[in-house]
Amino acid sequence: MSTSAGWFGPNRAEVWNQLSAQLGGAYCKGTWRRSDRITVEHAHWTITLDTFTTYVNNVHIPFTRFRAPFLATGAFRCRVYRSNLFSVIGKWFGIQDVVVGDADFDANFIVKSNDEAKVRELLSGPDLRRRLQAMKGATLSVEDHEGWFGPKFPKDTDELRVLVGGHLKDTERLRALFALFVVALDRIEAVGIARAGKPTLTL
Repeated sequence: MSTSAGWFGPNRAEVWNQLSAQLGGAYCKGTWRRSDRITVEHAHWTITLDTFTTYVNNVHIPFTRFRAPFLATGAFRCRVYRSNLFSVIGKWFGIQDVVVGDADFDANFIVKSNDEAKVRELLSGPDLRRRLQAMKGATLSVEDHEGWFGPKFPKDTDELRVLVGGHLKDTERLRALFALFVVALDRIEAVGIARAGKPTLTL
């Protein structure tokens, strides 16, 4: 073990390399163009775990994310995230918040979607709600792009994404996030948001 690892614990590369083996995936060391990443094959999809940093008012804000492109059946969009003071204030001013019918979940989460019936169906899976409840700070979303610097999405392809703050190297939390992501992936196919098939998009 290196001196730095002894003082600060294993670095992220070491943790992610071990995690990729546990998940049956492949670890790829980062370059100047992109961060370290793990890719895992699951059913029709390739799940990618990586990190990125945004810059807001000269402040660096780090994130860890799980992503998987999928073949979409329509233009469904959603974002599910835990309530905070600002979202509670937003509710008072009429921010869109879909009620899914689980009192505890509805009290703790903001749900936004362009299809209320479909997002309720998605979140009717108790395992998905339970895993979201257990995971602090996670945002689950279905997106049709990654912004200016991301890959161009084919018309028939959307992306499932789970996002958390920080550049994580906590193996237990990363495994829990991966389990949440797999449940969400299986769920979007079960309710007809995704269809069977391998997307051509490579992240």
